[in-house]
Amino acid sequence: MASGFFVLLDDIAAIMDDVAVMSKIAAKKTAGILGDDLAVNAEKASGFASSRELPVLWAISKGSLLNKIIILPIAFLLSAFLPVAIIVILVLGGLFLAYEGAEKIYEFIFPHAHEESEGITDEELTEEQILAVEKTKIKSAIITDFILSVEIVIIALGTVIEEPLTQQIIVTSIIAVVATVGVYGIVALIVRMDEAGYKLIKYSKSDKSISNFIGNILVKALPLVIKGLTVIGTIALILVAGGIFVHYIPYFHHLAEEIKIPSIIKEFVVGLVLGFAVLLVVNLIKKIFKKKTV
Repeated sequence: MASGFFVLLDDIAAIMDDVAVMSKIAAKKTAGILGDDLAVNAEKASGFASSRELPVLWAISKGSLLNKIIILPIAFLLSAFLPVAIIVILVLGGLFLAYEGAEKIYEFIFPHAHEESEGITDEELTEEQILAVEKTKIKSAIITDFILSVEIVIIALGTVIEEPLTQQIIVTSIIAVVATVGVYGIVALIVRMDEAGYKLIKYSKSDKSISNFIGNILVKALPLVIKGLTVIGTIALILVAGGIFVHYIPYFHHLAEEIKIPSIIKEFVVGLVLGFAVLLVVNLIKKIFKKKTV
Protein backbone atom coordinates (compact mmCIF):
# COMPACT_ATOMS: atom_id res chain seq x y z
CA MET A 1 0.00 0.00 0.00
CA ALA A 2 2.78 2.41 0.99
CA SER A 3 4.83 1.48 -2.11
CA GLY A 4 1.80 2.22 -4.31
CA PHE A 5 1.48 5.64 -2.70
CA PHE A 6 5.14 6.45 -3.40
CA VAL A 7 4.79 5.23 -7.01
CA LEU A 8 1.84 7.62 -7.38
CA LEU A 9 3.94 10.47 -5.96
CA ASP A 10 6.75 9.59 -8.37
CA ASP A 11 4.30 9.67 -11.31
CA ILE A 12 2.94 13.04 -10.19
CA ALA A 13 6.49 14.41 -9.86
CA ALA A 14 7.34 13.15 -13.36
CA ILE A 15 4.20 14.76 -14.80
CA MET A 16 4.93 18.07 -13.06
CA ASP A 17 8.51 17.96 -14.35
CA ASP A 18 7.21 17.44 -17.90
CA VAL A 19 4.69 20.24 -17.39
CA ALA A 20 7.46 22.60 -16.22
CA VAL A 21 9.58 21.83 -19.30
CA MET A 22 6.63 22.18 -21.69
CA SER A 23 5.50 25.39 -19.98
CA LYS A 24 8.94 26.91 -20.62
CA ILE A 25 8.73 25.94 -24.31
CA ALA A 26 5.17 27.30 -24.58
CA ALA A 27 6.23 30.53 -22.85
CA LYS A 28 9.04 31.03 -25.39
CA LYS A 29 6.64 30.44 -28.28
CA THR A 30 4.09 32.92 -26.93
CA ALA A 31 6.69 35.55 -25.93
CA GLY A 32 6.18 37.46 -29.17
CA ILE A 33 2.44 37.82 -28.66
CA LEU A 34 2.99 38.76 -25.00
CA GLY A 35 5.36 41.52 -26.11
CA ASP A 36 2.76 42.90 -28.48
CA ASP A 37 0.02 42.43 -25.85
CA LEU A 38 2.16 44.42 -23.42
CA ALA A 39 2.72 47.27 -25.89
CA VAL A 40 -0.95 47.42 -26.94
CA ASN A 41 -2.29 47.39 -23.40
CA ALA A 42 0.27 49.91 -22.11
CA GLU A 43 -0.88 52.26 -24.86
CA LYS A 44 -4.59 51.64 -24.21
CA ALA A 45 -4.25 52.01 -20.42
CA SER A 46 -2.42 55.34 -20.67
CA GLY A 47 -4.04 58.71 -21.38
CA PHE A 48 -6.51 58.58 -18.50
CA ALA A 49 -6.61 60.85 -15.47
CA SER A 50 -4.03 59.68 -12.94
CA SER A 51 -6.69 58.59 -10.42
CA ARG A 52 -8.45 56.46 -13.07
CA GLU A 53 -5.48 54.58 -14.59
CA LEU A 54 -5.46 51.66 -12.14
CA PRO A 55 -9.30 51.23 -11.99
CA VAL A 56 -9.38 51.18 -15.82
CA LEU A 57 -6.51 48.69 -15.94
CA TRP A 58 -8.26 46.49 -13.34
CA ALA A 59 -11.44 46.50 -15.48
CA ILE A 60 -9.43 45.47 -18.57
CA SER A 61 -7.63 42.76 -16.54
CA LYS A 62 -10.95 41.25 -15.42
CA GLY A 63 -12.15 41.30 -19.03
CA SER A 64 -8.92 39.58 -20.12
CA LEU A 65 -9.40 36.86 -17.51
CA LEU A 66 -13.00 36.32 -18.66
CA ASN A 67 -11.74 36.09 -22.27
CA LYS A 68 -9.41 33.25 -21.32
CA ILE A 69 -12.15 31.48 -19.31
CA ILE A 70 -14.24 31.48 -22.51
CA ILE A 71 -11.39 30.53 -24.88
CA LEU A 72 -9.70 27.74 -22.88
CA PRO A 73 -12.60 25.20 -22.78
CA ILE A 74 -13.29 25.70 -26.51
CA ALA A 75 -9.60 25.17 -27.31
CA PHE A 76 -9.46 21.98 -25.19
CA LEU A 77 -12.62 20.58 -26.83
CA LEU A 78 -11.13 21.21 -30.28
CA SER A 79 -7.86 19.60 -29.20
CA ALA A 80 -9.71 16.51 -27.93
CA PHE A 81 -12.18 16.01 -30.79
CA LEU A 82 -10.79 17.97 -33.77
CA PRO A 83 -7.03 18.49 -33.29
CA VAL A 84 -6.52 19.49 -36.94
CA ALA A 85 -8.60 22.60 -36.17
CA ILE A 86 -5.83 23.80 -33.82
CA ILE A 87 -3.33 23.75 -36.72
CA VAL A 88 -5.79 25.56 -39.01
CA ILE A 89 -6.46 28.23 -36.36
CA LEU A 90 -2.71 28.54 -35.75
CA VAL A 91 -2.04 29.23 -39.44
CA LEU A 92 -4.99 31.65 -39.73
CA GLY A 93 -3.81 33.36 -36.56
CA GLY A 94 -0.30 33.51 -38.02
CA LEU A 95 -1.68 35.31 -41.08
CA PHE A 96 -3.42 37.80 -38.79
CA LEU A 97 -0.23 38.40 -36.77
CA ALA A 98 1.87 38.77 -39.93
CA TYR A 99 -0.69 41.23 -41.30
CA GLU A 100 -0.61 43.25 -38.06
CA GLY A 101 3.18 43.41 -38.11
CA ALA A 102 3.30 44.34 -41.82
CA GLU A 103 0.62 47.00 -41.33
CA LYS A 104 2.64 48.63 -38.53
CA ILE A 105 5.76 48.70 -40.72
CA TYR A 106 3.74 50.09 -43.67
CA GLU A 107 2.25 52.82 -41.48
CA PHE A 108 5.71 53.72 -40.20
CA ILE A 109 7.08 54.06 -43.76
CA PHE A 110 3.93 55.65 -45.22
CA PRO A 111 2.22 57.40 -42.29
CA HIS A 112 -1.34 58.58 -42.76
CA ALA A 113 -3.60 60.73 -40.63
CA HIS A 114 -5.63 59.10 -37.85
CA GLU A 115 -8.71 60.47 -36.22
CA GLU A 116 -7.74 62.23 -33.01
CA SER A 117 -9.27 60.65 -29.96
CA GLU A 118 -10.96 62.73 -27.33
CA GLY A 119 -8.80 63.69 -24.39
CA ILE A 120 -9.93 62.44 -21.01
CA THR A 121 -9.46 65.25 -18.56
CA ASP A 122 -11.59 66.48 -15.71
CA GLU A 123 -11.58 70.05 -17.12
CA GLU A 124 -13.07 69.14 -20.50
CA LEU A 125 -15.65 66.48 -19.62
CA THR A 126 -18.25 65.89 -16.92
CA GLU A 127 -17.94 62.83 -14.66
CA GLU A 128 -20.65 60.99 -16.65
CA GLN A 129 -18.86 61.72 -19.94
CA ILE A 130 -15.52 60.58 -18.53
CA LEU A 131 -17.06 57.26 -17.40
CA ALA A 132 -18.75 56.82 -20.81
CA VAL A 133 -15.43 57.36 -22.65
CA GLU A 134 -13.70 55.00 -20.21
CA LYS A 135 -16.28 52.26 -20.87
CA THR A 136 -15.78 52.64 -24.62
CA LYS A 137 -11.99 52.39 -24.30
CA ILE A 138 -12.22 49.45 -21.88
CA LYS A 139 -14.54 47.60 -24.27
CA SER A 140 -12.15 48.25 -27.17
CA ALA A 141 -9.17 47.02 -25.09
CA ILE A 142 -11.03 43.83 -24.06
CA ILE A 143 -11.94 43.04 -27.70
CA THR A 144 -8.29 43.48 -28.71
CA ASP A 145 -7.25 41.32 -25.76
CA PHE A 146 -9.69 38.59 -26.90
CA ILE A 147 -7.93 38.32 -30.29
CA LEU A 148 -4.49 38.25 -28.68
CA SER A 149 -5.70 35.76 -26.04
CA VAL A 150 -6.91 33.38 -28.76
CA GLU A 151 -3.44 33.50 -30.29
CA ILE A 152 -1.69 33.01 -26.93
CA VAL A 153 -3.88 30.01 -26.04
CA ILE A 154 -3.68 28.39 -29.49
CA ILE A 155 0.11 28.86 -29.80
CA ALA A 156 0.63 27.49 -26.27
CA LEU A 157 -1.67 24.56 -27.05
CA GLY A 158 0.10 23.98 -30.36
CA THR A 159 3.39 23.34 -28.54
CA VAL A 160 1.84 20.46 -26.57
CA ILE A 161 -0.71 19.18 -29.12
CA GLU A 162 0.97 15.75 -29.22
CA GLU A 163 0.86 15.37 -25.41
CA PRO A 164 -1.96 13.84 -23.31
CA LEU A 165 -5.01 16.07 -22.82
CA THR A 166 -4.29 16.50 -19.07
CA GLN A 167 -0.87 17.99 -19.76
CA GLN A 168 -2.32 20.17 -22.52
CA ILE A 169 -4.86 21.59 -20.05
CA ILE A 170 -2.26 22.22 -17.31
CA VAL A 171 0.40 23.80 -19.57
CA THR A 172 -2.02 25.99 -21.54
CA SER A 173 -3.83 27.12 -18.39
CA ILE A 174 -0.51 28.06 -16.74
CA ILE A 175 0.48 30.15 -19.78
CA ALA A 176 -2.97 31.82 -19.85
CA VAL A 177 -2.77 32.80 -16.16
CA VAL A 178 0.87 33.95 -16.41
CA ALA A 179 -0.02 35.98 -19.52
CA THR A 180 -2.86 37.78 -17.75
CA VAL A 181 -1.13 38.42 -14.42
CA GLY A 182 2.30 39.11 -15.94
CA VAL A 183 1.20 41.41 -18.76
CA TYR A 184 -1.22 43.51 -16.73
CA GLY A 185 1.12 43.63 -13.73
CA ILE A 186 3.90 45.04 -15.93
CA VAL A 187 1.43 47.39 -17.67
CA ALA A 188 0.40 48.74 -14.25
CA LEU A 189 4.04 49.51 -13.46
CA ILE A 190 4.60 51.13 -16.86
CA VAL A 191 1.56 53.44 -16.79
CA ARG A 192 2.43 54.59 -13.27
CA MET A 193 6.04 55.39 -14.16
CA ASP A 194 5.35 59.06 -14.81
CA GLU A 195 3.24 59.37 -11.63
CA ALA A 196 6.09 57.90 -9.57
CA GLY A 197 8.46 60.30 -11.33
CA TYR A 198 6.30 63.34 -10.54
CA LYS A 199 6.16 62.33 -6.87
CA LEU A 200 9.94 61.97 -6.69
CA ILE A 201 10.35 65.42 -8.28
CA LYS A 202 7.76 66.91 -5.91
CA TYR A 203 9.48 65.62 -2.77
CA SER A 204 13.01 66.43 -3.98
CA LYS A 205 14.87 68.91 -1.78
CA SER A 206 16.82 70.37 -4.71
CA ASP A 207 17.04 70.21 -8.50
CA LYS A 208 20.36 68.39 -8.23
CA SER A 209 19.15 65.65 -5.89
CA ILE A 210 19.16 61.99 -6.92
CA SER A 211 15.38 61.70 -6.44
CA ASN A 212 14.80 64.66 -8.81
CA PHE A 213 17.15 63.09 -11.37
CA ILE A 214 15.41 59.70 -11.20
CA GLY A 215 11.99 61.38 -11.27
CA ASN A 216 12.81 63.24 -14.49
CA ILE A 217 14.09 60.02 -16.08
CA LEU A 218 10.85 58.18 -15.20
CA VAL A 219 8.66 60.97 -16.59
CA LYS A 220 10.61 61.21 -19.85
CA ALA A 221 11.03 57.43 -20.20
CA LEU A 222 7.30 56.48 -20.33
CA PRO A 223 6.61 57.43 -23.99
CA LEU A 224 9.98 55.95 -25.01
CA VAL A 225 9.20 52.66 -23.22
CA ILE A 226 5.81 52.38 -24.94
CA LYS A 227 7.39 53.15 -28.35
CA GLY A 228 10.17 50.65 -27.66
CA LEU A 229 7.65 47.95 -26.74
CA THR A 230 5.73 48.70 -29.95
CA VAL A 231 8.88 48.19 -32.06
CA ILE A 232 9.84 44.99 -30.21
CA GLY A 233 6.23 43.78 -30.38
CA THR A 234 6.10 44.35 -34.17
CA ILE A 235 9.29 42.37 -34.77
CA ALA A 236 8.04 39.65 -32.43
CA LEU A 237 4.68 39.43 -34.25
CA ILE A 238 6.43 38.78 -37.58
CA LEU A 239 8.83 36.24 -36.01
CA VAL A 240 5.99 34.33 -34.30
CA ALA A 241 3.94 34.32 -37.52
CA GLY A 242 6.96 33.18 -39.57
CA GLY A 243 7.66 30.42 -37.05
CA ILE A 244 4.08 29.16 -37.42
CA PHE A 245 4.32 29.13 -41.25
CA VAL A 246 7.71 27.40 -41.29
CA HIS A 247 6.62 24.70 -38.83
CA TYR A 248 3.04 24.03 -39.95
CA ILE A 249 2.98 24.72 -43.73
CA PRO A 250 4.90 21.90 -45.53
CA TYR A 251 6.05 24.11 -48.47
CA PHE A 252 7.74 26.66 -46.18
CA HIS A 253 9.05 23.88 -43.92
CA HIS A 254 10.88 22.19 -46.84
CA LEU A 255 12.02 25.54 -48.23
CA ALA A 256 13.48 26.52 -44.86
CA GLU A 257 15.40 23.22 -44.66
CA GLU A 258 17.01 23.83 -48.04
CA ILE A 259 18.16 27.40 -47.30
CA LYS A 260 21.24 27.42 -45.04
CA ILE A 261 20.76 30.63 -43.03
CA PRO A 262 19.83 31.11 -39.33
CA SER A 263 16.25 30.02 -38.63
CA ILE A 264 15.35 33.39 -37.07
CA ILE A 265 16.09 35.12 -40.41
CA LYS A 266 14.08 32.51 -42.34
CA GLU A 267 11.09 32.93 -40.03
CA PHE A 268 11.28 36.74 -40.17
CA VAL A 269 11.46 36.82 -43.99
CA VAL A 270 8.59 34.34 -44.41
CA GLY A 271 6.46 36.20 -41.86
CA LEU A 272 7.23 39.57 -43.48
CA VAL A 273 6.51 38.40 -47.05
CA LEU A 274 3.20 36.74 -46.14
CA GLY A 275 2.30 39.69 -43.91
CA PHE A 276 2.67 42.14 -46.79
CA ALA A 277 0.79 39.73 -49.09
CA VAL A 278 -2.17 39.71 -46.68
CA LEU A 279 -1.89 43.50 -46.27
CA LEU A 280 -2.08 43.92 -50.06
CA VAL A 281 -5.19 41.73 -50.28
CA VAL A 282 -6.88 43.53 -47.35
CA ASN A 283 -6.14 46.98 -48.84
CA LEU A 284 -7.51 45.89 -52.24
CA ILE A 285 -10.71 44.61 -50.60
CA LYS A 286 -11.06 47.89 -48.67
CA LYS A 287 -10.69 49.90 -51.89
CA ILE A 288 -13.29 47.77 -53.69
CA PHE A 289 -15.83 48.15 -50.87
CA LYS A 290 -15.06 51.88 -50.64
CA LYS A 291 -15.84 52.32 -54.37
CA LYS A 292 -19.12 50.41 -53.98
CA THR A 293 -20.26 52.54 -51.05
CA VAL A 294 -19.49 55.85 -52.86
